[in-house]
Amino acid sequence: MRAPCSMFSQLLKLIPRAEFESLVKQTKAQYASKGFPSWAQLVAMMFCQLGRAHSLLEVEGGLTSCEGKLAHLCMQAPARSSLS
Repeated sequence: MRAPCSMFSQLLKLIPRAEFESLVKQTKAQYASKGFPSWAQLVAMMFCQLGRAHSLLEVEGGLTSCEGKLAHLCMQAPARSSLS
């Protein structure tokens, strides 16, 4: 029996990560960034929109509560200061 996927993970599967990473390299979007990758920024902003978060505290708390699931996305929950 297969485990059900969340709507969030289904949406993330629509974005090919390899193609996203190549576009980031082409546009040099991560030039001089200090440890907060573009993929983590995308995931956090999508989570914020889908969760209808109204503050950074809500986004941080929501991502922190999903810490185990974020490990499958090869990322950690970002701090509030990184999100801002």
